[in-house]
Amino acid sequence: MIAEIAFFVYPVSNVPRARRFYEGALGLKLESSFQGQWLEYDVRGTTFAIATRDKNHQPARHGGTVAFEVDDLDGMVRRLRKRRVRFVQAPSETPVCRFATVADPDGNQVIIHQRKA
Repeated sequence: MIAEIAFFVYPVSNVPRARRFYEGALGLKLESSFQGQWLEYDVRGTTFAIATRDKNHQPARHGGTVAFEVDDLDGMVRRLRKRRVRFVQAPSETPVCRFATVADPDGNQVIIHQRKA
């Protein structure tokens, strides 16, 4: 039986470049670094990691997708546009949420998500 999610990991081709995106554009705070090749960020109790390419971790054109919950979608969209982050999908709305999808420097998709009250 699965008890919880231990971590999510995105393979990246260039850790410093990816780090600038995840820390600079998205505002994540580095929690730990393993030899500069595996970086972990705590997101309210769940670990999101980025790692350099190796035989087990390759950036994929249509790999997994992570959705980060935000308190202010419009504010985050403005911040990302100011930083010239590439949008894969413009802000959209569903009956339960609002979201936008951006791409990291390797093309991995990241959903910026805000639940409706």
